[in-house]
Amino acid sequence: MFSVYISGTDTGIGKTLASSALLHALRGHGLRAIGMKPVASGCDCIDGEWKNADALALQAAGQPGIAYADINPFALEHPRAPELAARDAGIEVSLPPILAAHARLAAQADALIVEGVGGWAAPLSASLMQADLVRALRVPVLLVVGLRLGCINHALLSARAIAADGVHLAGWIASHVDPEMERVDDNIAMLRARMPAPCWGVLPHVPAADPARLASLLRIPMLAE
Repeated sequence: MFSVYISGTDTGIGKTLASSALLHALRGHGLRAIGMKPVASGCDCIDGEWKNADALALQAAGQPGIAYADINPFALEHPRAPELAARDAGIEVSLPPILAAHARLAAQADALIVEGVGGWAAPLSASLMQADLVRALRVPVLLVVGLRLGCINHALLSARAIAADGVHLAGWIASHVDPEMERVDDNIAMLRARMPAPCWGVLPHVPAADPARLASLLRIPMLAE
């Protein structure tokens, strides 16, 4: 089964859009692709359950009929750092429920896209880092690089941190989050020359972007072989 963990150079840089576009691309090739958001903070109560907008977007982009509780095992009400949101809810984020949900999803999938929280070093709990989860899942990382001033520094530092944590960086996706950014093409070229992994695509800045339409902009190595 094909699987990657989606991390980012920061929060709010398009991880969910990239993950959803990736799901559409995989499903466009006939694969049963499912998205997962193990930990999500900032939820609304829908039909008596806490549900997160990003997790719902992954559910909509992925294989139909997948239980929300497996897509998002830890749905935390308040929109703050997961460690704080879990503490406020009296919940401890831990590996076993995530791994169990991941196994249930994997049994139904040809491809599984797991979206993280914030940037790579954002903790999931007081005792659990994202690197711990990725090592337990035994999957590589796909880094979403938010294109704005400082993106080269953030991308290279993230790549170094991922390597230092003993995790493989499979590639990166550029996400054009700042429409006022100057010399975008030059910055992308500098990233291509310096990042230790290939670029899987560039997502433009589009208001109310449709991930299904952006799917064609992604090049997934496993599908290109």
